[in-house]
Amino acid sequence: MKNRVELRPLTEEEGGGWLASFPDLPGCMSDGETPEEAFRNAAEAESAWLAANKQWGKAKAGKPARLVARLPRSIHRSLQEKAGEEGVSVNTMMVTLIAHGLGKIAGSNQVSRNR
Repeated sequence: MKNRVELRPLTEEEGGGWLASFPDLPGCMSDGETPEEAFRNAAEAESAWLAANKQWGKAKAGKPARLVARLPRSIHRSLQEKAGEEGVSVNTMMVTLIAHGLGKIAGSNQVSRNR
């Protein structure tokens, strides 16, 4: 990994396991059942964050940001299932789906402007 990673245990209220976050990459984090799994998942999250930042060029390293989302259990379960199918963490899956959706929105806005 190219950036500093911070690992911390998640409380039972937060779902348990471990959180890996990048203080210099706003919103870039992942989790895992063990510190090792969280660290491995963090490498994927960092790669996705850097790729998205390169593509959109809006987010800047060094500006702190945090997203905490309370999800209905059914949505969390669906995210867990999809993340399991893809072999990634729930956080990575959520960020990927959001980035994918934003890409579609940006694409449709571009089409609208070209008309």
